[in-house]
Amino acid sequence: MRRDLRYPDVPEPLEVGTYDNHTHLDIADGEEAIDYHEHLELAREAGMLGAVQVGVTLETSRWSAALAARESMLLAAVALHPNEAPVYESESALDEALAEIDALAKQPRVRAIGETGLDFFRTEGERALELQQYSFEQHIRIAKENGLALQIHDREAHAEVVATLKRVGAPERVVFHCYSGDLELAQICAENGWYMSFAGNITIKRNKHLRDSLAFAPKELILVETDAPFLTPEPFRGRPNAPYLVPITVRFMAGIRDVGVNELAAQLTANTEAVYGSWAEGL
Repeated sequence: MRRDLRYPDVPEPLEVGTYDNHTHLDIADGEEAIDYHEHLELAREAGMLGAVQVGVTLETSRWSAALAARESMLLAAVALHPNEAPVYESESALDEALAEIDALAKQPRVRAIGETGLDFFRTEGERALELQQYSFEQHIRIAKENGLALQIHDREAHAEVVATLKRVGAPERVVFHCYSGDLELAQICAENGWYMSFAGNITIKRNKHLRDSLAFAPKELILVETDAPFLTPEPFRGRPNAPYLVPITVRFMAGIRDVGVNELAAQLTANTEAVYGSWAEGL
């Protein structure tokens, strides 16, 4: 069956605006790619206040930082994705790349180091995993030294991610991007004051563990994201995602939390600004 590559229509706008905590406007996934200007205009139509544009390589981190410097709706996160770390083959080569991430981190509208973490789904081999672990720890250091939030990519590595954060010492603000854990991880996050960012996959029927985690999570520790163009919420699963579709996920999350949509949106906004600061600063 051929995949539907059309972007969905703009949903009913939110009455109380909020933010997309994690998006990739540089990645095109539609039948007809739309540029970031159109994405941002559609996001405004949907009642969105802004988004965090996330880098995963040196190239996309540079692009994200430069875009956030001139676009009032965007802040940036910069990092080498966990699956990118083994590409550098040696710690010295990796250190050179990390030095540039550190330099980008000093720009006023770069507000997070991410996405970084551990991925045991795609990365295999002892040496590759060693480089991934080293990269994660260095990103933690960069986040702490620059006073920035840490956006974590955690795929099939919950225990090891938690162990690293506790051993190395977590930054003041930690976000589990595209939260994928169960109730046990949610309890650990709550105990440590770590944020849980929920994406459109929470709407998929089989993902009860995500809904259970959201229902449990303290209200001051929840965020929402797209991870666009991936993880499009139902009923548009399989089609390309974008920040303007956040209202679908927010309304679904409000149902799980048994609160009004406006109340949840206001809480998500306050939480997001507590993590990243003001979108109005640094332009």
